[in-house]
Amino acid sequence: MSGTSIEPRALTDLETGVVTKLLSSGKAGAGDYLAQIPLTQVNATWGVGSPSVDMVVLPGVETASGSTDGIFANGAVTDRNGAPIGEVILWVEQGRLSGIEYAWYTDVRPQTLPEPAQIEVLLSI
Repeated sequence: MSGTSIEPRALTDLETGVVTKLLSSGKAGAGDYLAQIPLTQVNATWGVGSPSVDMVVLPGVETASGSTDGIFANGAVTDRNGAPIGEVILWVEQGRLSGIEYAWYTDVRPQTLPEPAQIEVLLSI
């Protein structure tokens, strides 16, 4: 990921909810990443007003076993009527959580991540 560095901060409740939802499929290694959430910080944004962020797991936290770098999980995002409006992607690097990307299909960039209830986790990855 390549973002704008910020003073590291804890994940917001919404960020935590999105990551937790994306890890809910039961994919191998998901439990290891779930354990990292409380010890993960946001250290960059993907530009002014972007809901996408880079994350860093604090030193000393055990890495996820058997995981490769790249996309670990993703989910389709729909509006209240069930129409597709985007997707969220959970990135990992060297067995650690590394980013949340929100790609939108609408003309206007969303200011926040979607609510977890709007996300349908895709099992294809």
